[in-house]
Amino acid sequence: MDHPTVKIRPYAPTDEAAVIALWQACDLVRPQNDPRKDIARKLRVNPEWFLVAEHDGRIVGAVMAGYEGHRGWVNYLAAEPSRRRIGIGRALMTEAEKLLRAAGCPKINLQVRPDNPDVIEFYRRIGFAVEGAISLGKRLVKD
Repeated sequence: MDHPTVKIRPYAPTDEAAVIALWQACDLVRPQNDPRKDIARKLRVNPEWFLVAEHDGRIVGAVMAGYEGHRGWVNYLAAEPSRRRIGIGRALMTEAEKLLRAAGCPKINLQVRPDNPDVIEFYRRIGFAVEGAISLGKRLVKD
């Protein structure tokens, strides 16, 4: 599916710098996560589920989807800050959901930092709900 002004396509290796710049502009990059390593890891597992939104040759959105047989996961959903609220994030999520449904995925999980109410509201508008779960994590590899 294409948004009226963007083309959604699988990530290509030549997109790396633009995607990382987008993630930085969206405040998604954290010191404990090396974005280059995160991209390389995704390219080893369902690389076709790493999507970008392109407008006039520029990357304006991106999302990573995954599925381990029980739950689908969405990571690094980003829409260029100056282009928010025009449907890019929704279009990327629609495509990610199509991929996950086709794989038989029954439910999608994702994580949002609690100090990001705008993003939480975006997900609520597209059908997600805050659940009564606590996210726990354990680093197996230091980036």
